[in-house]
Amino acid sequence: MDKMPKWADVVLIPLISLILATAISALVILAIGEDPIEAVKLMVQGALGSSNGWGYTLYYATNFMFTGLAVAIAFHASLFNIGGEGQAMLGGLGVALICLFIPWPHWSIALIAASGGAALFGAAWALIPAYLQVRRGSHVVITTIMFNFIAFSLLNYVLVNQLRPPRAMDPASAKFPESTHLPSLHDILGTVGIEFSKHAPANISLLIAIAACIGVWALIWRTRFGFELRAFGKSESAARYAGISPFKITIVTMLISGGLAGMMAINNVMGESERLVLNAVEGAGFIGIAVSLMGRNHPFGVFLAAILFGFLYQGGAELALWTNIPRELIVVIQALVILFTGALDNMVRMPLERVFLALNTRKEG
Repeated sequence: MDKMPKWADVVLIPLISLILATAISALVILAIGEDPIEAVKLMVQGALGSSNGWGYTLYYATNFMFTGLAVAIAFHASLFNIGGEGQAMLGGLGVALICLFIPWPHWSIALIAASGGAALFGAAWALIPAYLQVRRGSHVVITTIMFNFIAFSLLNYVLVNQLRPPRAMDPASAKFPESTHLPSLHDILGTVGIEFSKHAPANISLLIAIAACIGVWALIWRTRFGFELRAFGKSESAARYAGISPFKITIVTMLISGGLAGMMAINNVMGESERLVLNAVEGAGFIGIAVSLMGRNHPFGVFLAAILFGFLYQGGAELALWTNIPRELIVVIQALVILFTGALDNMVRMPLERVFLALNTRKEG
């Protein structure tokens, strides 16, 4: 019999890790002379207490769903893709080229094309590290880190020298045509009579991110490729013996991973900014790593963890606005969540395993 049921691994361990991270964060807030209870109230009110707060929370969560899924699917093949930041940057370039240089009669058609462009550019940026690992032995962690910086430099060059409008000073493209502007949640919910803030940036990309969660779940657990991917991630030697191609798994998995990271751009570039700016990703590629760890690399867990980190982002902005608590404290909380769900996972897991083992032994006895 297993030491611990699946629900405890997926739900209980992350929940305890989150509680521990929250407790230590409360001590940090006390140390700087602020009230942690009031801070939590302010975060909840700012992130969840109004439709405007929900709009920003869901906007951030949409970004994190895409990048979290990108990390999660690579993890299942024992690939650590930490290049989501660069892949999302290049995905934004794909969206900008689609929206700026092709006339579109309606946003729905533009969205389909932009999604494909974002996925294509993100996948292409992930293909090179994947090929270097499988053919040249270059570790994907190192190459994806390097490609984040290369992507930033490349995007900077393209924006400054190719896409920047005449006489403009900031490194950004022109505004996308109105026919490519995506409907916000205010527009979508208004059609069914639900009032929602018209100023919040959450848009139809949220529905695409949710669909991506379902699609990734189906791919990993309901397809032959998903079985091969998981088998390869568990044991490469056994997978080779079973006739599974490491080249195919590595390349295809990284293409899907990069494509998912690139698709984040339909939310922040096409949906919110409606133009391409240099710092559009804002660290979401790295947050995706924490989201994937927190969600146990399961699409449903990624969805919940993305909502949590969206709450932290929006709530943290409210803290910085209305209190003396610095915005960087949210980075500390995120780091603590990563620490407990990643590096200190066994600190929570091992005592729980002993508890469940004792309970199972008692039942059997």
